[in-house]
Amino acid sequence: MMVRENLSKLSTLALRRRLEGLTKLIPAHTEFLRGTLIERYLTCGKPNCKCVSGQRHGPFWYLSVTLDAKHRTGITVPAGKADQVRRWIENYQDLKDRLEKISDINRELLRREKKTTHRKAKKSKAGA
Repeated sequence: MMVRENLSKLSTLALRRRLEGLTKLIPAHTEFLRGTLIERYLTCGKPNCKCVSGQRHGPFWYLSVTLDAKHRTGITVPAGKADQVRRWIENYQDLKDRLEKISDINRELLRREKKTTHRKAKKSKAGA
């Protein structure tokens, strides 16, 4: 779980710069994958195989994805693609974290804008 930063102490300029920096860090738009990469070792069931004595076959890589509370899906990942899939999953997590930070900054900027607009409206009524 991401720890939220107290953005109210930063200047508006600092918030805007941080926002710009976060958007520059977003990787190429096609290199994301949500899921969990699982390393699995299997037994084949043949009576004379080495896996009977505990030396199981593997590792095999498996991508597991939770679709909703009741549904999951998965696929076996070729061994040569495991590092790429791992990077895509990391990119997804990084993107998710950055989007949360961007959302937090935008919410703080909106809060400040609302406060400024509210003050201006009060001054206009007082001067009228």
